[in-house]
Amino acid sequence: MKAIFDNVSFECSKTVTESYSTSFALATKMLATSIRGDIYNIYGFVRFADEIVDTFHDYDKAELFNKFEQDMEHALTHKISLNPILNSFQYTFHKYKIPMHLVTSFMKSMRMDLTKNVYRTEEEYKEYIYGSADVVGLMCLMVFVQGNEQEYERLKISAMALGSAFQKVNFLRDLKADFETLNRTYFPNTNLNELNESSKSKIVAEIRADFDLGYSGIVQLPNEAKFGVYTAYRYYSKLLQKLEKTPPLEIKNARISVPNYQKFQLLAKSYVNCKLKLV
Repeated sequence: MKAIFDNVSFECSKTVTESYSTSFALATKMLATSIRGDIYNIYGFVRFADEIVDTFHDYDKAELFNKFEQDMEHALTHKISLNPILNSFQYTFHKYKIPMHLVTSFMKSMRMDLTKNVYRTEEEYKEYIYGSADVVGLMCLMVFVQGNEQEYERLKISAMALGSAFQKVNFLRDLKADFETLNRTYFPNTNLNELNESSKSKIVAEIRADFDLGYSGIVQLPNEAKFGVYTAYRYYSKLLQKLEKTPPLEIKNARISVPNYQKFQLLAKSYVNCKLKLV
């Protein structure tokens, strides 16, 4: 029975989420059970694509990515894949009628990471972030609103802003790894060798503006999704706060993180705020 294989596929996507991102997995657990699995399915897909271009250094990344993309297209067309991650993603893709252009934009940005190292203009930077982060937020939004196109259109701008904020926080946190290991520079007009408080402050201000717009959408989300998304928002806001207080030299030489005990404190406060309808 295919239902057994589908359930195995869903468990694979859940395992990928829990293995690669404890923070995202924790936030996802705060979603209603009716939508939680579909977010695992989306995350598993985007994580595998990202891993190909970011970590498989001893292999032909382009060949692996091309094969993954071909398998993805086959899965979306035929509604099945022997790759359990793609099989679970195609299930969610069709269940909520996720627009194909979101998937196409995501794959385009991931492919850029195979060859592009420096983003010199705002246009290049925004295009990459749209494909690597904004569209992921939009895919999740389709799940949150149960495929309701009217609600999707109403909340899409804030969902994109939140996706941008999360991605930019990751960029700032991972400056050292991106620059030294992958030889990448995402922030335009920023010399990472000369990163100072002024240039860092501009980046932080840009992220805070994204967070403000993103929060305006969180408060309008269905109850099934609000707690989980708000938890992720609180976590990334805390991470940005720590980065803002960290000297530029330390950011360039170490990976800043939020300790587990603070994550659980944030979770508890998020729960109280949502329970008291303060969000």
